[in-house]
Formats: sequence, C-alpha cells, structure tokens
Amino acid sequence: MRIKCPSFLDNSGLPVCSGARLLRQVLAYLGPGFFVTVGFIDPGNWATNIAAGSHFNYDLLWVVTLSTLMLILWQHISAHLGIVAGKCLAEAIHDYVRPLPRVIYGVTAMVANVATALAEILGAAIGLNLLFHIPIRLAAVIAAAIVIAVVWFQRYGSLEKLIVGFVSAIGFAYLIELYLVKPDWGAAAYHMVVPKLNSSSILVAMGVLGAVVMPHNMYLHSEVIQNRNWKGQSDDETRRLLRFEFVDTLVAMLAGMAINAAMVIVAAAVFYRYGIQIGQLTQASATLRPLVGSLASVLFGIALLFAGLSSSMTAGIAGGTTFSGYLGRETAVESPWFRAGMLLTLLPALAAIMLIKDTFQALIISQVCLSVQLPFTMLPLFLLTQSKRVMGKYANKWAEASLMVITGLIIVLLNALLIYKVFGGKF
Repeated sequence: MRIKCPSFLDNSGLPVCSGARLLRQVLAYLGPGFFVTVGFIDPGNWATNIAAGSHFNYDLLWVVTLSTLMLILWQHISAHLGIVAGKCLAEAIHDYVRPLPRVIYGVTAMVANVATALAEILGAAIGLNLLFHIPIRLAAVIAAAIVIAVVWFQRYGSLEKLIVGFVSAIGFAYLIELYLVKPDWGAAAYHMVVPKLNSSSILVAMGVLGAVVMPHNMYLHSEVIQNRNWKGQSDDETRRLLRFEFVDTLVAMLAGMAINAAMVIVAAAVFYRYGIQIGQLTQASATLRPLVGSLASVLFGIALLFAGLSSSMTAGIAGGTTFSGYLGRETAVESPWFRAGMLLTLLPALAAIMLIKDTFQALIISQVCLSVQLPFTMLPLFLLTQSKRVMGKYANKWAEASLMVITGLIIVLLNALLIYKVFGGKF
C-alpha cells in the first residue's frame, strides 16, 4: 500500500515522502528570514543588549523573549501578505488605504527608516574608529558613501554572504562565551520568562524591543518575498510557500533570539557582576576578551564595521522600497524613485550623526524611536491581512488576529509607560 503525504508537494505537485527530499525543499526556501535577521543583529542591538546586561543584570532578558515571539508573528504576517497578495507592505498600503492614514503611515515609516539607518551607519563608523582611529564623523561619511555605492550599483549580493558569515560568527562567539563567563543560569532562565520593569529600566527595555521588532523589517520582508517571486499561482503552491516561509522565519528569528540573549547574559556576567556600567560601545569589546584575549578590540571593530555596513544596506533598501511603494512607483533597485527613497533614508541619518555628542545614548534612543513607531506599521499590516478583499480566503484566522491584537496592545502599553516616564512619572 502506498503512503500518501499530501502536506508537502514538490514543484511538480507530486507528494514528497522522502525525508531527504523534504529537507532539500525546506533548505531551498530558507533565505528571506535570514536576510531580515541581519537587521536585528546590528549595532543598535549590540548597544541595547550591552546596556541591558551591564546596567540591569538579567532583569530585561524577558524583553528579548517577548520581542522575538512578536517578531516571529509579525514577520510571518508580513511575508504572508507578500505571498498571497503579491505586493510588499508599502505597495499594499498605497493600493488599499485611504490618503490621510496612508500619509501618516508613510511619513512615520520613513522616519523609522532614518532612525534605523542612523544606528547602523553610526555603528559602522565606530567600527572604523576602533580599527583605524578615524574620527567618528569622517568615518560616518565613509560608511554612508560605501553603502550608497553598493546599493546604487546593486553590488549587495556579492558581499552579502561574506558579511552575514562574519557577523554570524561574532554572534555565535557570544554563544560560546556563555560557557566561559559562567553566568548565573538560574537567574537568567527566570528572567527570560518573568517580566521585571520599572521607570529606570523602561528606556533600555524599549530600546531592546525596538532593536528586535524593527518597523523597516516588516516592509523589507514582504519585498524580499517579491524579489523571490513567491506569489502562489495555485492553492497548493500558496499553502506550500506559506508553510516553508514560516519555517524560514521561525528558524532565523530563533537564531537571532539566541544571539541577542547571549549578548545580554555575557554583558551581565562580564560587567554588571563587577559593578561596571557601559557608557560607550567601544568598551563592549571587553565582552569578547574571555574568548579571544587581546584580539577582542580588533574583532569587535571588524564585527561592528561589517554589521553596520550590512544593516545600513538593508535600511537603505527598506527606505527605497517604502518610499517608492507608498508613491505607487516601481520598487526595483534601479528605479529613480527607489534611489530617491534610499537617499532620503541615508543622508538625513548621516546629517543627524554630525550633530551627535553621545554616540552610545544615540544608539539606544534611535532604537526607542523604532518602538514608538511600531503601532503605525502594525496597524495597517493587521488591517490589510484581515481583509478578504486583499487576502481572500487567506485572511487572518481568529487565532492570528487575536495574537496580533494582544501584541499590538502590549507595545502600546509599553510606549505609554515610556511617555509617562519621560514626563517625570515613576513606577
């Protein structure tokens, strides 16, 4: 008797029963989620994670857990929109949302893109400063010029594997260091799931959240889907794409969660344990000393440079896609509208860096700005994927919709607490 495996189909529509064949199919669909993951293992993450661990010990690890779970849900929904509707988020908002809210969503999205690019270019500049002692402002100009040239002339693909490989290696170095620095595993495990928050930690907590659940990545993920031509041409193909996309998103985001949590834990063990509170990202190179000794500064500088350049490119790509998509224009890299959006993202970020005095605080504040903007990205994504007009029978089911509402309300509540703190409130 032949065993049927209707859940997984190959490109010809035939059942896939072989475990090896199924694995090959899954591996073939891996990619978009990992591309997005580069955006949240970046200088902004490093600054907020190091601040969280060095200032508050393990207390904010729950934010990494919560934000990663939110990220898996919302990035999957973003990809879901791209697969079913065949449009990126910006294009869908242009086509289906009324003019006034469309302007609000678009302007705030571009501001978030600028805040993202600021952190990424600044991180690359700090890397250049560590390696070659170039002044931060000049280093920022060099980094921005490299990013603009690479994206403009479509050379990102040739550098992507090298950059992702090195940044991932540094990220996994933090996982290895978990063994070397001997953290308090009981306390770390407890705080991974038990929230602890007060008025002194809310700013850094929101920075950690904004550094993980990044608005530009929701725009970027649905666009990456378009670049791969993942528009289902039949029900079977659409279901297969959605299934494999979720595996891609889940694996990539959980890998990012492990690295972010490791950064917080290592910072707590290396700094908080000895009463050291970090005020400059360059000091954070000490977190690598247990593993690589005197090479820590060099490796940390290279990692910052590569991570900053890579994530600046994704921020520029997201800016170009957002700008051109909102205007109903071609989102291809060679489009003048795309290039205008990229410049409107990267150049204001560079201008803001020229005015910055405290680079570490600027990195944290930039990530907080992302958390404040999040509701303006989540709301249209929720409404579009709820709509049968846009999604047909693939509109959100009640479970997805409920989780989206709950996580959206959590972010609104945390933003309200942040605003309360800004105006002098204590809790």
